[in-house]
Parts: sequence; C-alpha cells; structure tokens
Amino acid sequence: MSTPNKDIEKVEVRLKWDPSPSGTPDHDLDIIAATYLADAPYGAPAYLVHFDSRSPDGTINLNRDSRTGQGFGFDEVMTLELSRLASTYARVVVGVAIQQRDGRKAFADIPNTGVQIREGYTNLAEDDFSAVGTATAATVAEFVRGASGAWEFRSMVRGFDGDPDSFAGEMGNRTPGA
Repeated sequence: MSTPNKDIEKVEVRLKWDPSPSGTPDHDLDIIAATYLADAPYGAPAYLVHFDSRSPDGTINLNRDSRTGQGFGFDEVMTLELSRLASTYARVVVGVAIQQRDGRKAFADIPNTGVQIREGYTNLAEDDFSAVGTATAATVAEFVRGASGAWEFRSMVRGFDGDPDSFAGEMGNRTPGA
C-alpha cells in the first residue's frame, strides 16, 4: 500500500549564540553529525561531519562555520540531505559541542544560545539549551531510517560533559556514557 506521507528529505540544523565579551576568549560552538551503519546503529559512528569536513558522498555539509558567534541570526548551519544518503546508513545523530581550549565552558556560560532544525520552511524543533545548561555538549536531533526506507525525525536534547572529541564518540550511544 502506498502512503501520501512524505518522509524527511533535506534538513537544515542552525545554531546561534552571542559572542564573548571584549577581551575574553571566544565562545566557539560546533555542529557535529555522526552517521551510523544499519548493522551497527549504536556502535561507533561510520563517520563524523564537523568543521573542515563533509560526508564522503557530499550528503552532509557544514555550510557556515563560526568561531565567535559574531553575526546576525544563525552563525553556523549544517545541511543533511537524508534522501541521498546510502541505504547502508540507518541513523544520523546531530549534536552541538562547545570548544574547551580556554577552560571549561557550559551552555549556561554562553548567552543567547539556540538551535533550530528545519525542513524547508517548517521548524521541526527549536531549543535554547537551558535544560542542559551545565553541559558542555548536547545532542539535538536523531534521524532514523524506517523499514520502508523513509527517514523519521526525533528531537533529543541530551547533555554531555566533556570535550568535543569525547562527545563525538559518545553522542550516538543509547544513554550518556554507555
């Protein structure tokens, strides 16, 4: 039986934050996407996409990268073309990590943080990280390929404590630290 429901095809994850006060180290937040194979949806990611990288097939790209949060509106933007992602991939988890090179910074330390997940003109989810204010990183979305091949979106703001490298290894686990 066919269905009139459209699956999620192309998504944009947008991130914003205010710059640090003059004379203090920059606030640097990064969007990270982790892809998982169908036969290992909760194991190690098959690959990561973040600043200075893109997916091997070009389906996940960081279109805009900011190291300071300066600018108007959303400072960092990642596009995920899920409809083009090979069928060997069954899950994509997207998160946000705060660079920790100048000492520990949590979401509560950075004013006006916000993430928005959109498909076309439709907002799928928005969050300001207030529920995970003490965390240094957080997952924000999970996309799962169903049995029919259609992609499903799950909003999942879940905080982590650690640097971006450790977060990238843990972000797709079923529970933090698992």
